[in-house]
Amino acid sequence: MNAVARGARAEWGPLYEAVRVPWVRRRWRAVPMTLGAVCLTSVTQVVQNRSWGYGPVQALGAVRAADPLGLALLRTPLSLFVPALDLPVWGALAQILLVFGIAELCLGWWRTLVIAYAATLAGTLYARVGIALGPGGPLGLPAADARIVDTGPSAAVVGLAVFLGWRYRAYVTAGAVIVAMVVEVLLKDNLAGKEHLAAIAAVMVLCAVAEIRGRTRGPGRPARGPRGGTGARLRRGTRGGTGPRRGARPATKPRSRRTADAPGPDRVPQFRSSD
Repeated sequence: MNAVARGARAEWGPLYEAVRVPWVRRRWRAVPMTLGAVCLTSVTQVVQNRSWGYGPVQALGAVRAADPLGLALLRTPLSLFVPALDLPVWGALAQILLVFGIAELCLGWWRTLVIAYAATLAGTLYARVGIALGPGGPLGLPAADARIVDTGPSAAVVGLAVFLGWRYRAYVTAGAVIVAMVVEVLLKDNLAGKEHLAAIAAVMVLCAVAEIRGRTRGPGRPARGPRGGTGARLRRGTRGGTGPRRGARPATKPRSRRTADAPGPDRVPQFRSSD
């Protein structure tokens, strides 16, 4: 049991600490983007199941490989929050709440959105490449997949999970996610499974870029601290906040008149013994 606990602590300890600190301080206020994403997904689900709302949701957030590329790129951001009609909506909501929430606590809301969008965009672009390759190769897709509506947060969730595993050294977890997606493609060769692999490939590129940037900074280069932190205090101190001003006389204790009039050591007459 101790070995299992040590293994779990080594695997998820850094990630747990990264999640715990902002959650304890701010609770739900620390994940506003995640809560907004859950609400947006719920609203789109309700609207697209109405007779009057299906058309607008499809026009704004439905992505197909058969669509023009520019139109697909415009629809891709909203497509993250349009649940697939053939899947239960609670699954999409649970994925967003859990994975997006952890990522927002660890990375911040804008980094989470950038990684999620990059993973989704990779899947969208891969669909076009796969259809162009045709069904003959392992990376190809049949032409009928060009008309499949490609929506939902699954590619973003997979990409965020892999990135978090790399960032916080949970390599076993990240590897398990990758293996699960490969098994999915082997068991059920469809558009969604291959898009998940494309999302993983895009996120691994982001991980490699981040690793290279971290190495080029060098171990001796100090990391930028928060605004108003120690670095700012030191800068203010050098400008005159804590140290003495340039040209200012040092503060000394004023001497009394008696002390001022008293002769100093150099003014005391020296008497020789012969006198």
